[in-house]
Amino acid sequence: MTTVVSRRGTGWLLAVILSGQFMAILDVSIVNVAAATIRSDLNTTGSGLQLIVSGYTIAYAMLLVTGARAGGLAGYRPVFLSGLALFTVASLLCGLAWSAGPLIVFRLLQGAGAALMVPQVLSLIQLTFDGVARMRALSLYAAVISLAAVAGQILGGLLVSADLFGTAWRPIFLVNVPIGLLLLVAAARLLPAEHTRREQRVDVPGLVTLSGAVSLLVVPLVLGHEQGWPSWVWLSMAASIAMFAAFLLVERRAAHPLVPGHLLRSPGLAAGAASIFLVMVGYGGFLFSTALHLQGGLGDSPLRAGLYFLPAGIGFALASLNWKRVPARLHRTMIVASSLVVGAGFLALAAVLSGGEHGDPYFPIVLFVISVGMGGSFSPLMTRALAKVAPADAPDASGLLAMMLQLGQVVGVAAFGTLFLSLTPSAHAITVTSCGLAVTALLTAAVTVRV
Repeated sequence: MTTVVSRRGTGWLLAVILSGQFMAILDVSIVNVAAATIRSDLNTTGSGLQLIVSGYTIAYAMLLVTGARAGGLAGYRPVFLSGLALFTVASLLCGLAWSAGPLIVFRLLQGAGAALMVPQVLSLIQLTFDGVARMRALSLYAAVISLAAVAGQILGGLLVSADLFGTAWRPIFLVNVPIGLLLLVAAARLLPAEHTRREQRVDVPGLVTLSGAVSLLVVPLVLGHEQGWPSWVWLSMAASIAMFAAFLLVERRAAHPLVPGHLLRSPGLAAGAASIFLVMVGYGGFLFSTALHLQGGLGDSPLRAGLYFLPAGIGFALASLNWKRVPARLHRTMIVASSLVVGAGFLALAAVLSGGEHGDPYFPIVLFVISVGMGGSFSPLMTRALAKVAPADAPDASGLLAMMLQLGQVVGVAAFGTLFLSLTPSAHAITVTSCGLAVTALLTAAVTVRV
């Protein structure tokens, strides 16, 4: 079993690890608002742009469970520091990238660094806090995700619009370097060093089959539209189903599976993981398609497009930090109702943007409502999913939920990004995409009934 040091100074520990989480999420959304500028400056294709946006989260999602297992084996402190260092160096390389190809490679390296760093956040929360303190920490975790997403949109808009020294989009990556260096110093001083190794090993067959399954699903979704949906795309997605099945078979026979069977039998965990996946599918698709519509369809500057997402961040944070005020007996009902609110919000978004204009003042109001619904479902889902997980299983449970969170964003960007880019004009594209997002929210509501 893994242990951490005494709980003195847990507030500072939480601040450091959530800062790392903040930076990892920031790097997803900060690229969304700069996507149009990157595409123009590097003269990349639509599929290249999606790989620049999604390459980070592809690597992130594929390696999260392994990153969680590495923390359980080698210690949360060294793995967190290693991931943070890799992320920081990769950010520097992204800022210096000379074409789309190297930028995609460096984004993959960023994702690998985040995959080592981020799972340690949930593991440390799960092992360091309990009861009300854990609920508060998880609420802050959810709030950080939403605020980082909005901060990324706004900061990305500021940096791209400022065009510092003619560097265009490059500061959106270079800004991570000083933040990463500061966090490395703070984490080295504050993260607990004590650790008892778990009697487990890395499940190589499970890692290979899971990574292959994710790649076979996401890559054709990203590249299919640009290449006219050739036969290899459909064959690849069909093969992903077979690979997922192979992963399940491998896990049944593995001595130290990536996802232990008894873990999935923890009350609420499997349904919670599926629900979190669907929430993040909608979240990823919503941010990506709306940012492209604001800049490409409505001609907004990156800064103005970023500022439009401010009500969304406020709504998500308010819901994430205050859902505990609802009586415990109503939490499941609240999660389902929140998902339905998100679905209604997406339908309202379709109506507001269908005319080819911003639809002010209704547009920011709709964004606020959508995000309140997302915050009212995501944070309590995380809490309920982890509520019955044993401390010894915290790394694996954290890795599973973090993987579903990031994989959901990958699929959302790939699927709804492809849908948006396949349609013209932009007003029609965002209307159809928003309706598709509404269907996803309704499906989420159906699944959350079981959490």
